[in-house]
Amino acid sequence: MTEANNAKVVIYTTPTCVYCKMAKTFLTEKQIAYEEKNVLTDLAARADMVKKSGQLGVPVIEVDGQVMVGFDRDHLAELVGAK
Repeated sequence: MTEANNAKVVIYTTPTCVYCKMAKTFLTEKQIAYEEKNVLTDLAARADMVKKSGQLGVPVIEVDGQVMVGFDRDHLAELVGAK
């Protein structure tokens, strides 16, 4: 996690999701710490994701309580305060 950013980031993923991998790569490159929850194997995480997003599509990215569905580089950068 960078000094300037202490956002709590949770990303709900599946192992084969290309957009999940892109989102994780983006966060890693920006040195943003995140917690990954694999909704393929973690049924509680899957239920939590559906409750928050209303759907089963991944990635679902939660930044300090704000939920984003899918991977939009610019929107995610804005949410985590990355340039």
